[in-house]
Amino acid sequence: MSYRYTRRYTGPVRAVIFDWAGTTVDFGCMAPVASFVRAFAEFGVEITLAEARAPMGAEKRDHVAQILAMDAVRTRWRDARGNDPVEADVDAVYERFKPLQMAVLEDHAGLIPGVVETVRRLDAEGIAIGANTGYDAAMSAVNERLAAAAGYAPSSCVAAGNGLRGRPYPDMALKNMIDLGAPCVQACVKVDDTVPGIEEGLAAGMWTVGVAVTGNEVGLSYTDWEVLPDEEKAVLRARATRRLAQAGAHYVIDGVADLFPVIEAINHRLNTGEYP
Repeated sequence: MSYRYTRRYTGPVRAVIFDWAGTTVDFGCMAPVASFVRAFAEFGVEITLAEARAPMGAEKRDHVAQILAMDAVRTRWRDARGNDPVEADVDAVYERFKPLQMAVLEDHAGLIPGVVETVRRLDAEGIAIGANTGYDAAMSAVNERLAAAAGYAPSSCVAAGNGLRGRPYPDMALKNMIDLGAPCVQACVKVDDTVPGIEEGLAAGMWTVGVAVTGNEVGLSYTDWEVLPDEEKAVLRARATRRLAQAGAHYVIDGVADLFPVIEAINHRLNTGEYP
Protein backbone atom coordinates (compact mmCIF):
# COMPACT_ATOMS: atom_id res chain seq x y z
CA MET A 1 0.00 0.00 0.00
CA SER A 2 1.39 3.41 -0.97
CA TYR A 3 -0.35 5.47 1.75
CA ARG A 4 -0.91 5.22 5.45
CA TYR A 5 -3.40 7.01 7.67
CA THR A 6 -2.04 9.78 9.94
CA ARG A 7 -4.26 11.11 12.72
CA ARG A 8 -3.87 14.86 13.43
CA TYR A 9 -5.62 17.26 15.75
CA THR A 10 -7.13 20.11 13.67
CA GLY A 11 -9.20 21.89 16.30
CA PRO A 12 -8.40 25.23 17.96
CA VAL A 13 -6.27 26.06 20.99
CA ARG A 14 -8.09 24.79 24.08
CA ALA A 15 -5.73 25.72 26.91
CA VAL A 16 -3.05 28.28 27.68
CA ILE A 17 -0.62 27.60 30.52
CA PHE A 18 1.19 30.63 31.89
CA ASP A 19 4.25 31.00 34.04
CA TRP A 20 3.95 33.41 36.97
CA ALA A 21 6.93 35.72 37.72
CA GLY A 22 8.00 37.67 34.64
CA THR A 23 5.05 36.43 32.59
CA THR A 24 1.84 37.38 34.41
CA VAL A 25 3.14 39.00 37.60
CA ASP A 26 6.38 40.67 38.74
CA PHE A 27 7.49 42.61 35.65
CA GLY A 28 11.17 41.85 35.16
CA CYS A 29 11.08 38.78 37.44
CA MET A 30 12.57 40.81 40.26
CA ALA A 31 11.46 38.94 43.39
CA PRO A 32 13.79 35.90 43.24
CA VAL A 33 16.95 37.73 42.26
CA ALA A 34 17.62 39.77 45.38
CA SER A 35 16.66 36.79 47.56
CA PHE A 36 19.24 34.53 45.90
CA VAL A 37 21.93 37.21 46.23
CA ARG A 38 21.11 37.72 49.92
CA ALA A 39 20.96 34.01 50.67
CA PHE A 40 24.44 33.42 49.24
CA ALA A 41 25.78 36.54 50.96
CA GLU A 42 24.76 35.09 54.31
CA PHE A 43 27.19 32.26 53.60
CA GLY A 44 29.94 34.74 52.77
CA VAL A 45 29.66 34.24 49.01
CA GLU A 46 28.92 37.04 46.57
CA ILE A 47 27.03 36.22 43.39
CA THR A 48 26.17 38.60 40.58
CA LEU A 49 22.68 39.43 39.37
CA ALA A 50 23.47 37.64 36.13
CA GLU A 51 24.48 34.50 38.04
CA ALA A 52 21.31 34.70 40.12
CA ARG A 53 19.18 35.00 36.99
CA ALA A 54 20.87 32.37 34.83
CA PRO A 55 18.84 29.30 35.97
CA MET A 56 15.55 31.24 36.33
CA GLY A 57 12.49 29.12 35.69
CA ALA A 58 13.93 26.07 37.42
CA GLU A 59 12.52 24.73 40.69
CA LYS A 60 14.17 26.86 43.34
CA ARG A 61 16.27 24.22 45.08
CA ASP A 62 17.56 23.13 41.70
CA HIS A 63 18.12 26.83 40.94
CA VAL A 64 20.46 27.00 43.95
CA ALA A 65 22.23 23.83 42.79
CA GLN A 66 22.77 25.27 39.32
CA ILE A 67 24.26 28.46 40.74
CA LEU A 68 26.61 26.45 42.94
CA ALA A 69 27.64 24.39 39.90
CA MET A 70 28.97 27.49 38.12
CA ASP A 71 32.76 27.40 38.08
CA ALA A 72 33.17 30.98 39.31
CA VAL A 73 30.69 30.49 42.15
CA ARG A 74 32.28 27.17 43.16
CA THR A 75 35.62 28.96 43.41
CA ARG A 76 34.16 31.74 45.55
CA TRP A 77 32.40 29.19 47.75
CA ARG A 78 35.64 27.27 48.22
CA ASP A 79 37.52 30.45 49.10
CA ALA A 80 34.87 31.54 51.60
CA ARG A 81 33.90 28.16 53.08
CA GLY A 82 37.00 26.00 52.65
CA ASN A 83 35.31 23.25 50.64
CA ASP A 84 33.60 22.62 47.34
CA PRO A 85 29.81 22.85 47.70
CA VAL A 86 28.02 19.57 48.39
CA GLU A 87 24.35 18.57 48.60
CA ALA A 88 24.11 19.69 52.21
CA ASP A 89 25.24 23.15 51.11
CA VAL A 90 22.54 23.26 48.44
CA ASP A 91 19.97 22.46 51.12
CA ALA A 92 21.39 25.05 53.50
CA VAL A 93 21.30 27.87 50.95
CA TYR A 94 17.82 26.86 49.80
CA GLU A 95 16.48 26.83 53.34
CA ARG A 96 17.85 30.34 53.84
CA PHE A 97 16.43 31.46 50.50
CA LYS A 98 12.84 30.41 51.30
CA PRO A 99 12.05 32.91 54.09
CA LEU A 100 13.85 35.67 52.21
CA GLN A 101 11.70 34.96 49.17
CA MET A 102 8.47 34.77 51.16
CA ALA A 103 9.25 38.14 52.72
CA VAL A 104 9.38 39.97 49.38
CA LEU A 105 6.80 38.17 47.24
CA GLU A 106 3.94 40.52 48.05
CA ASP A 107 6.07 43.49 47.02
CA HIS A 108 6.48 42.02 43.53
CA ALA A 109 3.11 40.36 42.91
CA GLY A 110 1.52 43.10 40.79
CA LEU A 111 -0.04 41.95 37.52
CA ILE A 112 1.86 42.82 34.37
CA PRO A 113 -0.03 45.25 32.09
CA GLY A 114 -2.37 43.48 29.69
CA VAL A 115 -2.77 40.27 31.67
CA VAL A 116 -6.34 40.84 32.86
CA GLU A 117 -7.53 41.88 29.40
CA THR A 118 -5.86 38.87 27.78
CA VAL A 119 -7.22 36.28 30.20
CA ARG A 120 -10.72 37.75 29.89
CA ARG A 121 -10.56 37.34 26.14
CA LEU A 122 -9.21 33.81 26.47
CA ASP A 123 -12.10 32.98 28.78
CA ALA A 124 -14.59 34.52 26.36
CA GLU A 125 -13.14 32.31 23.59
CA GLY A 126 -13.59 29.21 25.73
CA ILE A 127 -9.86 28.70 26.22
CA ALA A 128 -8.98 27.25 29.62
CA ILE A 129 -6.26 28.95 31.66
CA GLY A 130 -3.62 27.27 33.78
CA ALA A 131 -0.43 28.37 35.51
CA ASN A 132 2.71 26.73 36.84
CA THR A 133 5.89 27.93 38.47
CA GLY A 134 9.33 27.16 39.82
CA TYR A 135 8.09 28.38 43.21
CA ASP A 136 6.99 25.88 45.84
CA ALA A 137 3.35 25.69 46.92
CA ALA A 138 3.66 28.25 49.71
CA MET A 139 5.32 30.80 47.44
CA SER A 140 2.87 30.16 44.62
CA ALA A 141 -0.06 30.61 47.00
CA VAL A 142 0.98 34.23 47.59
CA ASN A 143 0.87 34.99 43.86
CA GLU A 144 -2.40 33.11 43.43
CA ARG A 145 -4.12 35.00 46.26
CA LEU A 146 -3.01 38.46 45.17
CA ALA A 147 -3.59 37.81 41.46
CA ALA A 148 -7.13 36.58 42.14
CA ALA A 149 -7.89 39.79 44.02
CA ALA A 150 -6.66 41.74 40.98
CA GLY A 151 -8.74 39.78 38.48
CA TYR A 152 -6.57 36.85 37.38
CA ALA A 153 -7.45 33.39 38.70
CA PRO A 154 -6.20 30.41 36.63
CA SER A 155 -8.39 27.32 36.80
CA SER A 156 -5.34 25.10 37.39
CA CYS A 157 -2.31 26.16 39.42
CA VAL A 158 0.64 23.78 39.72
CA ALA A 159 3.67 24.50 41.91
CA ALA A 160 7.07 22.82 41.91
CA GLY A 161 7.37 19.78 44.13
CA ASN A 162 4.62 17.41 45.25
CA GLY A 163 6.19 14.53 43.33
CA LEU A 164 6.41 16.45 40.06
CA ARG A 165 9.72 17.06 38.35
CA GLY A 166 10.49 20.73 37.78
CA ARG A 167 11.40 22.38 34.51
CA PRO A 168 12.70 21.56 31.95
CA TYR A 169 10.71 18.34 32.49
CA PRO A 170 7.10 18.40 31.21
CA ASP A 171 5.40 17.22 34.41
CA MET A 172 3.83 20.49 35.57
CA ALA A 173 2.54 21.47 32.13
CA LEU A 174 1.05 18.01 31.64
CA LYS A 175 -0.61 18.20 35.07
CA ASN A 176 -2.10 21.55 34.03
CA MET A 177 -3.37 20.00 30.81
CA ILE A 178 -5.04 17.14 32.66
CA ASP A 179 -6.60 19.47 35.23
CA LEU A 180 -7.96 21.72 32.47
CA GLY A 181 -9.43 18.85 30.47
CA ALA A 182 -7.61 19.76 27.27
CA PRO A 183 -8.08 17.12 24.56
CA CYS A 184 -4.40 16.76 23.64
CA VAL A 185 -1.03 18.47 24.01
CA GLN A 186 -1.28 19.95 20.51
CA ALA A 187 -4.24 22.03 21.72
CA CYS A 188 -2.17 23.59 24.51
CA VAL A 189 0.11 26.64 24.55
CA LYS A 190 2.83 27.20 27.17
CA VAL A 191 3.73 30.87 27.74
CA ASP A 192 6.94 31.56 29.67
CA ASP A 193 9.72 34.11 30.02
CA THR A 194 12.52 31.62 30.79
CA VAL A 195 14.48 29.06 28.80
CA PRO A 196 13.58 26.18 31.19
CA GLY A 197 9.91 27.14 30.81
CA ILE A 198 10.15 26.99 27.03
CA GLU A 199 11.93 23.64 27.30
CA GLU A 200 9.14 22.41 29.57
CA GLY A 201 6.50 23.25 26.98
CA LEU A 202 8.50 21.63 24.18
CA ALA A 203 9.05 18.50 26.25
CA ALA A 204 5.29 18.33 26.81
CA GLY A 205 4.67 18.53 23.06
CA MET A 206 2.91 21.91 23.29
CA TRP A 207 3.15 25.15 21.37
CA THR A 208 5.51 27.51 23.18
CA VAL A 209 5.48 31.30 23.38
CA GLY A 210 8.44 33.16 24.85
CA VAL A 211 7.91 36.44 26.70
CA ALA A 212 10.87 38.72 26.07
CA VAL A 213 10.40 42.21 27.52
CA THR A 214 8.45 41.65 30.74
CA GLY A 215 10.53 38.74 31.95
CA ASN A 216 13.85 37.44 33.14
CA GLU A 217 15.77 37.83 29.87
CA VAL A 218 15.53 41.64 29.99
CA GLY A 219 15.33 41.65 33.78
CA LEU A 220 14.19 45.23 34.36
CA SER A 221 11.31 46.53 36.45
CA TYR A 222 8.44 48.24 34.63
CA THR A 223 9.67 51.65 35.76
CA ASP A 224 13.24 51.02 34.61
CA TRP A 225 12.07 49.64 31.28
CA GLU A 226 9.77 52.58 30.59
CA VAL A 227 12.49 55.21 31.02
CA LEU A 228 14.99 53.51 28.68
CA PRO A 229 15.66 55.20 25.34
CA ASP A 230 14.08 53.37 22.41
CA GLU A 231 17.51 52.39 21.06
CA GLU A 232 18.42 50.60 24.29
CA LYS A 233 15.01 48.93 24.41
CA ALA A 234 15.57 47.61 20.90
CA VAL A 235 18.92 46.07 21.83
CA LEU A 236 17.56 44.37 24.95
CA ARG A 237 14.41 43.18 23.18
CA ALA A 238 16.42 41.68 20.33
CA ARG A 239 18.80 39.88 22.68
CA ALA A 240 15.95 38.42 24.77
CA THR A 241 13.99 37.43 21.69
CA ARG A 242 17.00 35.68 20.19
CA ARG A 243 17.70 33.70 23.35
CA LEU A 244 14.11 32.47 23.69
CA ALA A 245 13.91 31.65 19.98
CA GLN A 246 17.15 29.71 20.18
CA ALA A 247 15.66 27.74 23.07
CA GLY A 248 12.98 26.58 20.64
CA ALA A 249 10.06 28.93 21.26
CA HIS A 250 7.61 28.80 18.36
CA TYR A 251 6.81 32.49 18.90
CA VAL A 252 8.30 35.30 20.99
CA ILE A 253 6.28 38.33 22.11
CA ASP A 254 7.05 41.35 24.28
CA GLY A 255 4.43 40.46 26.87
CA VAL A 256 1.15 38.66 27.48
CA ALA A 257 -0.74 41.67 26.11
CA ASP A 258 0.53 40.59 22.65
CA LEU A 259 -0.65 36.97 22.90
CA PHE A 260 -3.86 36.94 20.84
CA PRO A 261 -2.35 37.33 17.36
CA VAL A 262 -0.20 34.32 18.23
CA ILE A 263 -3.24 32.28 19.31
CA GLU A 264 -4.87 33.11 15.97
CA ALA A 265 -1.72 32.07 14.09
CA ILE A 266 -1.55 28.78 16.01
CA ASN A 267 -5.23 28.12 15.30
CA HIS A 268 -4.53 28.57 11.58
CA ARG A 269 -1.60 26.17 11.73
CA LEU A 270 -3.62 23.61 13.67
CA ASN A 271 -6.44 23.86 11.14
CA THR A 272 -4.02 22.86 8.40
CA GLY A 273 -2.84 19.87 10.43
CA GLU A 274 0.46 21.24 11.70
CA TYR A 275 1.98 19.93 14.93
CA PRO A 276 3.97 22.00 17.47
